[in-house]
Amino acid sequence: MALNKIFSCLIAFFMTTCLLAQNPTIDILQSGTRKSFRGLSVVNDQVLWVSGSGGTVGRSIDGGFHVDWITVPGFEKKDFRDIAAFDDQTAIIMGIAEPAVILKTTDAGKTWRTVFTDSTKGMFLDAMDFHDANNGAVIGDPILVKFFLAITKDQGETWTSNDPMITKHNLTANEGEAFFASSGTNLVHRGKEIVFATGGKQSRLFLEDKILELPLLQGSESTGANSLVMDANGNGLIVGGDFSKDSIQIGNAVLFDKRGKNIRVPQINPQGYKSCVIFMTKTELIACGTSGVDLSHDGGLSWENISKESFHVVQKAQKGNAVFLAGGNGKLAKLTWRK
Repeated sequence: MALNKIFSCLIAFFMTTCLLAQNPTIDILQSGTRKSFRGLSVVNDQVLWVSGSGGTVGRSIDGGFHVDWITVPGFEKKDFRDIAAFDDQTAIIMGIAEPAVILKTTDAGKTWRTVFTDSTKGMFLDAMDFHDANNGAVIGDPILVKFFLAITKDQGETWTSNDPMITKHNLTANEGEAFFASSGTNLVHRGKEIVFATGGKQSRLFLEDKILELPLLQGSESTGANSLVMDANGNGLIVGGDFSKDSIQIGNAVLFDKRGKNIRVPQINPQGYKSCVIFMTKTELIACGTSGVDLSHDGGLSWENISKESFHVVQKAQKGNAVFLAGGNGKLAKLTWRK
């Protein structure tokens, strides 16, 4: 084995051992309002953006201790369920419906431009994901039995549904099948590949040219996949469950490999319904939902509950190690490791 590979393995082992030796806690940074936050984007350990109900956007440049709150003019009743931030000045927010809109700021939220709008009856956007600073995708509930899918190649300035990356997908929805705009994370844009997971009366994974049935709770409007995450090798994890019965600990998580041939459930499931999951390291994951916050130290095979606190979304710094959470009642929090 090459020396650099041995060194990398030792570093990974050391980081994992250090994490296991510490006690994770959830520190509440902001709370106490009637706002509900489901959009969260963490640029680095200091810069983060959050979005949610009442046309609200929050921006912090000091790790969440102070937040500049913005109500986007003209969109005071809009629910911004997802946000993608690129630096302390530039961010894109997704408004779900009536009409569905995407807005962009390049001056720290002082002004916003509408870069996408669609008033089609039934249009409802659910999630947005960027592969890099320019290339992104947005997905929405089916219209006339076809899921809505659009991409951008210019950092959200323009969006199109007529691109070979999209037209190669089978976007036909089954009856009662849709998405959940619970955390903006049931969509993954991976270069030339777009992967997404559905919920409702049927829950499926759309992976490259494959459509795979998922062993998750399904059959009603409140069941199925809510969040999808993939590692650098294309292996992934999906969480969800039944948000109307959020204490159920079965059918709320599934692991899959990049070929879609090895779909399996964890040995120990997360505790209850989960609306979001992310990787913190190659083997460490965190998932959150109205049922609380859970950690996995073994790639999602087993989970332990670390908090009963309810959150909708969790994200790690794109450049850094900080992990933040957001949810109902205006909550913004940070995961802290203490010895």
